[in-house]
Amino acid sequence: MATQLESLQRLSVIVADTGDLDSIKRFRPQDATTNPSLLLKVSQDGRFRRLIDDAIRGPAAGAGDAGTRSSDVSGIIDRLIVGFGVEILKLIPGRVSTEVDASLSFDTDATEQKARRLIDLYARSGVSRERVLIKIASTWEGIRAAERLEREGIHCNMTLLFSFAQAMASADAGVTLISPFVGRIYDWYKRARGVDDIAPEDDPGVASVTRVFNYYKKFGYATQVMGASFRKTSQILDLAGCDLLTISPELLEKLSATQGDVAKKLDAAAARGMKIDRIAKLDETRFRWQHNEDAMATEKLAEGIRVFDADGHKLATRVSELAAAA
Repeated sequence: MATQLESLQRLSVIVADTGDLDSIKRFRPQDATTNPSLLLKVSQDGRFRRLIDDAIRGPAAGAGDAGTRSSDVSGIIDRLIVGFGVEILKLIPGRVSTEVDASLSFDTDATEQKARRLIDLYARSGVSRERVLIKIASTWEGIRAAERLEREGIHCNMTLLFSFAQAMASADAGVTLISPFVGRIYDWYKRARGVDDIAPEDDPGVASVTRVFNYYKKFGYATQVMGASFRKTSQILDLAGCDLLTISPELLEKLSATQGDVAKKLDAAAARGMKIDRIAKLDETRFRWQHNEDAMATEKLAEGIRVFDADGHKLATRVSELAAAA
């Protein structure tokens, strides 16, 4: 009998939500995702000191930047992010998601510039833009930046996504992928209800992704749905059939250690036959109002940006110290 992970892989594309290269080698996912918190851990891991040293030294002369060493912390971090992404791509057949600084979440132009910078660095390393997803926070400004980038052939993964308004605006913008955060939605409702757990059939994170998936498939949106931020395997199994699922090594381990067939829970063909009302395209005013009406989504988006930004600052401090000592 197949394991749950093997069975799940027949229904959804499995993505590793980790910066642990050993885990990626072991579980052999199709894609992988990174974020500022994961990269902070990488910067503190001696196994990756070579990547940090390469990022500090900067590009070789003639590679497009002046000089052979850079003290610009932002530039070093960009090179480190891309260098780590390149290492991941050596281990997987698909794409790596690389995140734009959380501090740019409300600046459309700066987000676009950073995305182009990252894609350029990948290109210098011999990586096609088809193998990279630029992760952008699902603010109104971030969605507008993604819309423009997609027109240039730069594919985007909208992260920190909690509300249906964010999902609708992202699909209307033609983004490649959204990452609704199942576990963080679940966390918020646990606290709000004052309970230790929520029954699988009542899980609001699972319900949120299911609603978005069915709506996208009903009305033929090309944007893919990738469930993310899981807290337990039951949430993953209840979304079997979702386009993609990004899963931590701990939960991949549990799925791989459990025997059993996994039933398909989300089905595009079934969704197309559902009775679902079409929603008019959101302009900025309606987007902001509808997102604001969702207390969970409003709080979790703001919190997520703050946390990623804090880890970004810690990463900058770490890189600055290492650069000064080099």
